[in-house]
Amino acid sequence: MSVPFVDLQSLHSEIKEELREVFDRVLSQSTFVLGPEVQKFEQEFAVYVGTAHCVAVNTGTAAIHLALAGLGIGSDDEVITVPHTFIATAEAITAVGARPVFVDIDPVSFTMDPALLEQAISPKTRAIIPVDLYGQVADMDAILKIANRHGIPVIEDACQAHGAEYKGRKAGSFGIAGCFSFYPGKNLGACGEGGAVTTDDADLAQRIRMWRDHGSLKRYEHIFPGLNMRMEGIQGGILSVKLKYLDRWNDQRREAAAFYDKALAAANVVTPTEMKYGRHVYHLYVIQSDNRDALRQQLTDAGIESGLHYPIPLHLQEAYRSLGYAEGAFPVTERVKDHILSLPIYPGIRAEAVQRVASELQESCHVG
Repeated sequence: MSVPFVDLQSLHSEIKEELREVFDRVLSQSTFVLGPEVQKFEQEFAVYVGTAHCVAVNTGTAAIHLALAGLGIGSDDEVITVPHTFIATAEAITAVGARPVFVDIDPVSFTMDPALLEQAISPKTRAIIPVDLYGQVADMDAILKIANRHGIPVIEDACQAHGAEYKGRKAGSFGIAGCFSFYPGKNLGACGEGGAVTTDDADLAQRIRMWRDHGSLKRYEHIFPGLNMRMEGIQGGILSVKLKYLDRWNDQRREAAAFYDKALAAANVVTPTEMKYGRHVYHLYVIQSDNRDALRQQLTDAGIESGLHYPIPLHLQEAYRSLGYAEGAFPVTERVKDHILSLPIYPGIRAEAVQRVASELQESCHVG
């Protein structure tokens, strides 16, 4: 039995008729860009996250970009984030002309280590972007305490954490803004690209709405040169449909993760840790092993897909060589890059599939 890394086909088959209704409705109304479907989703997602405002955009990268732009961050500014994340986090910083400054991750949560944050702050620091990696919220109280002491806004990269919680509050409700990606494979994914910024700051929300639509709030009246980062109407409607199922789908991910935890308890691998302060939604289920490459090859040979998130840290990428970081600058990030392996996990994954993955890993680890 082969096991895919993600199975969107099965997920969509369950809600096929509802998705078709969205397509029919948008086609009949010709509301292809922004419009009522997007507005409805913005209202629903703001309520879900627990913020006053949600501004829908075309990608998660755009969400971070426009949150920074909306705060007026640009040339010669510095923004602190982590090197263990998808490049979009840093790309958004460089897109506004600012310089990424990296802080190493905590070895257990894989999110920003607050103990290392303060030493990275300089007079040029204009924002801090912790990343809620793999479906787990960063230690926001500790990060916000430091940020507030220095008067620095925090932008939460929640692109992998739809529905995750920190001390009972949803990801995306911390700091000045939360940023989400709705790439198809995310816990809440569009049928294409999509993103959003959540915030309680009405002025920031208004500026982001203008930035996404050519610096305009009224057609052909432009306050400043903005960008075109609008969400499509079809994606807004699809996300409204899927939002109704998000909590159930996250529960299914958590059930699969619990099965993995139990099945791999005797295997020579390190399973993910759900921090005591939060609720993990397992966008990815990431184990660690000294024999990562051998394990991955065995899974591949058995017809089981897996992933590496992320094999080259941002500070060692060619794209960011100019920042001047040397190998060894972030020891935790550099250690985990050679040990991490993402196992198949998605809503509706069958217990037999999880057991098969675990059995292959146990065999490779020489565990009975």
